[in-house]
Amino acid sequence: MRFAFLIPPLMLLAACGQGEDKKDAPEIRINAGGADGGVQITAGEGGGKLKIGGEGVDIDMKIPDFVNLDVSGDFDIDGVKLYPGSHVTTVNVDANDTSGAGKATVQLGFTAPAAPAKAADWMAGEFAKQGVKITRSGDALAGTDKDGDDFTINFAPDGANTKGEVRIVSK
Repeated sequence: MRFAFLIPPLMLLAACGQGEDKKDAPEIRINAGGADGGVQITAGEGGGKLKIGGEGVDIDMKIPDFVNLDVSGDFDIDGVKLYPGSHVTTVNVDANDTSGAGKATVQLGFTAPAAPAKAADWMAGEFAKQGVKITRSGDALAGTDKDGDDFTINFAPDGANTKGEVRIVSK
């Protein structure tokens, strides 16, 4: 399996939020694989599961509650974090390589304690400080990070706050 090296770090990421305060843990879904097999990991409030399949391999197990990573605090694009006080609600990783494209897509859902325009303004300013060029369309930001990965960040109203999504497509 081409993505086999991802299994240990993906298991740790999937266990994120499996600690004491599960109601605030993001829902995590990871799907990585190729023509010879794959790995699916899910984790969240209801627990975690790891499935590995391929030639001669068939593993289906629950992930224990052994680690609590801070996805919101650890997330950044070229040094730019989410708006202060933001909370990651979902993490979806799709790294399938069945077509040979070798691309991975990461989507993070988040909430921010500010109106969409204010959160977008703050993040646009932080990208400018880091020298990352972005384009802005309303309350949406788009750019390419220093590794050449394309990203978009959409900010939508959620009452007086923001409900947003980050999408990164690696090349």
